[in-house]
Amino acid sequence: MASAYLSKSQGAGNKEKFTYSVWVKKHSGTAECVLLNAYSSSTYYSKIQVDSDGRFHYDDYKNSQVGRRSSTAKLRDVNGWYHLVAVWDTNNSTADDRMIIYVNGERISAFDHDSDPSSGADSYINDSSKTLYIGRKETNSVSADMTLTHAHFCDGYVYAPSDFGETDTTTGIWKPKVSPSVSYGTNGFFLKFD
Repeated sequence: MASAYLSKSQGAGNKEKFTYSVWVKKHSGTAECVLLNAYSSSTYYSKIQVDSDGRFHYDDYKNSQVGRRSSTAKLRDVNGWYHLVAVWDTNNSTADDRMIIYVNGERISAFDHDSDPSSGADSYINDSSKTLYIGRKETNSVSADMTLTHAHFCDGYVYAPSDFGETDTTTGIWKPKVSPSVSYGTNGFFLKFD
């Protein structure tokens, strides 16, 4: 449904470290697909999405840029599935490793927009004063023209795509691990969307 979204009140989780892994099938090549979002207003938000141009986009914004990754490659296939992973780890001593995005098991390194968050920067994701949304933008409009499956949110943990997916030995296709060995922490969850 075009008006569908999920929301969850957040407890006090780890605002400096988490991993979000989800499998996405887009229904339109130009639809904006909001995968995970927590916000205060249109100028204060943390958002993981595939934007209307097809770029995998991870943005943390608090009246000025905190951190941003926006892939140069565009995800426009509406027939296949994408495995998207976003990592937030602002206590990492390597600035480039504080905000990481992956598509189908591969780390994205070519960006249209690229800025590292500062050491120790907090996200609105895991902020107990903010509601967490899947399929809803910070402007309160809904953008859920997608199908999701195997959504894992791991509060306080950094994981690689290989913790959630693997290459099928027969077909060579990247596929979900049915029972990944991961921890979810205080605010974490697994949504199979079966």
